[in-house]
Parts: sequence; structure tokens; C-alpha cells
Amino acid sequence: MSETSKRKAYDVIIVGAGSMGMSAGYYLARSGVRTLLIDAFDPPHGEGSHHGEPRLIRHAYSGGAAYIELALRAQRLWEEAEASSGLRLFERSGVLNMADPKVYSLHGRLSDAVRQGVQAEWLNAAEIRHRWPGIELPERFEGLYEPDAGYLHSESCVTAYRNLALAHGAELIVNTPVTGITAREGSVTVHTASGDYAAGAAILSAGAWFRTLAPFIELPIQAVRKVVGWFETQGGGFDAGRFPGFTLGTEHGGFYGFPSIQGAGLKIGRHDQGIPWHPGETPDAFGTYPEDEGDLRSALAAVMPQAAGRLLRSAVCKYELTPDEHFIIDRHPEHRHVWIAGGFSGHGFKFSSVIGEQLALLAQHLAPTADLRQFALSRFNPAPSSPAKP
Repeated sequence: MSETSKRKAYDVIIVGAGSMGMSAGYYLARSGVRTLLIDAFDPPHGEGSHHGEPRLIRHAYSGGAAYIELALRAQRLWEEAEASSGLRLFERSGVLNMADPKVYSLHGRLSDAVRQGVQAEWLNAAEIRHRWPGIELPERFEGLYEPDAGYLHSESCVTAYRNLALAHGAELIVNTPVTGITAREGSVTVHTASGDYAAGAAILSAGAWFRTLAPFIELPIQAVRKVVGWFETQGGGFDAGRFPGFTLGTEHGGFYGFPSIQGAGLKIGRHDQGIPWHPGETPDAFGTYPEDEGDLRSALAAVMPQAAGRLLRSAVCKYELTPDEHFIIDRHPEHRHVWIAGGFSGHGFKFSSVIGEQLALLAQHLAPTADLRQFALSRFNPAPSSPAKP
């Protein structure tokens, strides 16, 4: 399906209509801004960073107060989008963060969360084992439980914002790769094989495909191949409604996962590491490397052995990593009417509602309502650059 455009001039063009771009498109269109979204595929799709649902949304976040404030605002916006779209987007499963304190401390995250009014509960290993008998956690491990957190149905989230954006008058061109971008004072032209499209401003949110926009913009982003697996569980203790989403920090790696949803199996992925991937290449299939299944199974066998059954399903996805794993939300270094949102480093999806809202404000020359200073592109370059301001 393709919603093609009849106009050739817009207020804002969004290049990349995944989670961030589609959200921004909705908030712009809702404000009466003539908005065009262009995507190389047909979102939601399996070529970006939003497929293979679900995605965790946590509020007791590492990285300081700015992240926690973003997470709380994102939560409110997801609930609004759910009500407006009629689609089920969020499941309040709770999220249990577990960590070996020799590797990672949860204390700083708890302190920041409490100051921001986040509901969070500190648990020792014995309390975790008692509450969730399927977890066999070593005594030294610690836990932080967030009862109001949970997970998002990622593809439904993108679909919701797509439907809402179109309902408010946004236009969408799909299966149309961008072949180039040119900009001059007060205008941006996006070139595609099907024609050129002009606007007064642009938002670039190409995810793992940012390299295809060079030389117009070149960012310190490395796209990497990641894998996830769904494993058969014993009994019903890992089922949705009884088991929370989780994160797990061990000396063997950092992992995240979800309960078994409708019998699909417990989903687990590894957050760290990954194999470099380049846009246009076909990522190696799951199982190409022994660690694809091996790392996930080893983590489950060590802590949740009753969830380390048969591999029921697998998927390959993509991260877009910045050197410090923090986001990039800033102006183009040479064109003040072009905004960039990228480098979401495998933990950005939960924020796409609020990031879209903020990008919509910036593209309208309005002040952001969130603190975006730590996401400035200038942190990777000693040359002066404008942080995210109107």
C-alpha cells in the first residue's frame, strides 16, 4: 500500500517513517503542519529497528534525570496514542531489573527514580526467588522492580502513529528510497526515483540506514546485527500476566526479555556486543554463529533454567549505536532547518512517542519541552555546534 503525494511543496518532510519519524509525523500533522513522510519500505516492516515485538518501557532509567523525565512523558503519550488509535499498545507487566553488583549497580538508578516520583522497589535475590519461583538468582545479585513499567507492542505502535498521522492529513510515500538531499536557506529538497519533494524544513530519522544519506549527513553511528530468541518454558510461571519483563546484567553480558505472550515462549536478547552491518547487506540468518543461540540459552540456563527449553522462534534485528550509546537529537551542523534524530542504540524505541513530539516542536521553530542537551551532536566534535534549541 502506498499513500502517494499530489503536492510537491510541504512545510516539513520526514525521511524515515519508522518509530521516531512516524511519531513526529503525527504530532506535526495534528498541529496543522503540511507533512510528508518518505520511507524506503512500508512501515511497520522488518528492515528497521522496530520489528520483532515487543519492547520494554521502563521509568527508573540510567543516564540521569533527563532520561527519566523522557520516559515518564513517553508513557503518558503512549497511553494517549492507545486511546486515540483504538489499538492495544502497552501492557503493564512490571519490569524486573536484575544485576550482579560486581558488574553493574542499580542503586544510582533507584535514587534518581525515587526523586522523580517513579514507583520502584528494591529486592534482594531471596525476595526475587520467592516472588518469581522460576528465577534461580545467585545470592549476590540485586533487583529493582518497577510495577508500573511493562512493554509496548512495537509494530502496533508504529501502525497507530501511521493511522493517526494520515487521519490528520499527513501524506506518506512508501517503498521509496531517498537518493539524495539538498538544502539551501529556507528550503530542503528530497530526491527520490519517483520525483523530488520540497519543504521548508526536514527531519531525518533513518535509523540504521543513516549511511544511505551521506554525504548530506554523516553521523558517528555504527549499525550492528543483533539476535533475539523465543524459548519454550516449563509450567505457567513465565506466562504474560504472571511474569514481568526483565533486564539482566551479568559478567557474561547484558540481557533483556519478556514473558511468554500467548504461548510464544519467553523472549530474550543480548543488549551488548553485535556484528557490524551495512545498509544494503542482508544480515546473516539466526544460527549463522553458535553464539546466536548459545549466549541466550546460557543466560537462561544460569538464571531461569525452566525457560531454557526448545528454541521456538528467532529473529535478527538491528541496533544503531553511537560511541556513548546516547541518542543524537540536534540540528544539521550546516543547515539550521534540518533536524536529525538517530543513534538510538537499542534502547530508544520506548522514547519514540516523546521524541516525535519534541521533533515536531523543533521543526516548527518552537522550544522543546524536554531537556535534549545531552543529545547534541557536538559532543562528538570539538567544533561549535548548536544544541537542540528553536
